[in-house]
Amino acid sequence: MSASGQQREPIIQVRGIVNAFGDSVIHDHLDLDVYRGEVLGVVGGSGAGKSVLLRTIIGLNQPRSGSIKVFGQEMSHLEGPALHAVQARWGVLFQEGALFSSQTVAENIQVPMREYTHMNQALMNEIASMKLSMVGLAEETAVKHPSELSGGMKKRAGLARALALDPDLVFLDEPTAGLDPISASQFDELIRDLQKSLGLTVFMVTHDLDTLHAITDRIAVLVDKKIKVGTIDSLRRDPHPWIQEYFNGPRGRAALASQEHH
Repeated sequence: MSASGQQREPIIQVRGIVNAFGDSVIHDHLDLDVYRGEVLGVVGGSGAGKSVLLRTIIGLNQPRSGSIKVFGQEMSHLEGPALHAVQARWGVLFQEGALFSSQTVAENIQVPMREYTHMNQALMNEIASMKLSMVGLAEETAVKHPSELSGGMKKRAGLARALALDPDLVFLDEPTAGLDPISASQFDELIRDLQKSLGLTVFMVTHDLDTLHAITDRIAVLVDKKIKVGTIDSLRRDPHPWIQEYFNGPRGRAALASQEHH
């Protein structure tokens, strides 16, 4: 298979997804493909259901209708060991890092190992320290508790946990939210470097235009309960008012200018 052929292999296939809470429809028959090895950014106004879509794909939210395949497997048909096997192939970084405050950083990173494998403690310790260095955290971070870390360090520790089982696919929910611009751009660089070196597929909910310019291959925009997918360049030409305002408004122009300087 040619490289471009492999590029087009969908890792996630969302078809006809309807998400609604009570009478309020958030997503009305969404279709989306995420291809192997790409970084897909997911954006949309508040209430557009960006995190809802992420949670639906990983099974934390049940859609009203529609189907989701991950790695070619229909998620609604999986249970028990078969479901575990698919879940072990993805990692998730939730918005606040979602670290357990009572556990050390190393113990947090080991949570997926405990859940999905039967490794001994010595091996888990070794892997945890390897993952820490992978995300640019010092070895002594392992014994610290989340409360002792800065916001940027918490995100890195959360990313180390998401990478604990060497996943093929990583879900990131607002990875740079709450970070200062320098930490945010360092985190972007880290994600891009890891994506390239590990061959990851990345599904990233974000509203950070700098992140979108720096590391995404394609962007999925949630508008009018539907989804539009394109590159930044193609979306900047899309006539939809929200898309225009988002990509070509003052912040969109500033993000574009800063990318062109790099």
